[in-house]
Amino acid sequence: MSRIGLAFSSFFRLLFGKQLDPAVAAYLPDEVKRLPAPAVSAAPAATAPAKPIAAPPAPAPAVAVAVAVAVEPEARAKKADPGAAQRDGALALLALLQRDGRLIDFLREPLEGFSDADIGAAARDVHRGCKKVLDQVFTLEPVMPGEDDAKVTVPKGFDPAEVRIIGEAKGEPPFTGALRHHGWRAERAQLPSLADGLDRTIVAPAEVEV
Repeated sequence: MSRIGLAFSSFFRLLFGKQLDPAVAAYLPDEVKRLPAPAVSAAPAATAPAKPIAAPPAPAPAVAVAVAVAVEPEARAKKADPGAAQRDGALALLALLQRDGRLIDFLREPLEGFSDADIGAAARDVHRGCKKVLDQVFTLEPVMPGEDDAKVTVPKGFDPAEVRIIGEAKGEPPFTGALRHHGWRAERAQLPSLADGLDRTIVAPAEVEV
């Protein structure tokens, strides 16, 4: 019975890859005993656990930044209308001419009931105030320097925006003629800074004496 138990024990040891009991050697045939012992393979080195691949960092959530910009109605209108700045500049210049020279009052006044002397006296004050504004805002130079009625020559290839030919011109330039007006060129134009929030259509406020 001991051999039967040893046989069963050896069967299961062989089945699960374990060493046989040393007592089994007594029952093995001589030719088996003379066989060389099987080479014991070195136990494979413990494989280091694979380093887990780090997952890519999750993208940072987009942060919606709400920027509140207060836009004045006048600023919005200027953005929508590219000509608003030019219009405001013209109205500002008109306001200066009215403030210092009373130009609007003078031009809007019917002159039929006034004598030439009265008109001349009023025109002197208007002239003085408007000239002041003109000198402050602009630097003006003649386009074609020279005295009135002086003999001048208009060269070939002249700019029609600079020189206007009057009378009857024949042929091709150059033209020779009499200078009727030397023209004006604005070398400088500097309007005062325009503050936001003002109604530019009011070129002169109403005046109330109390």
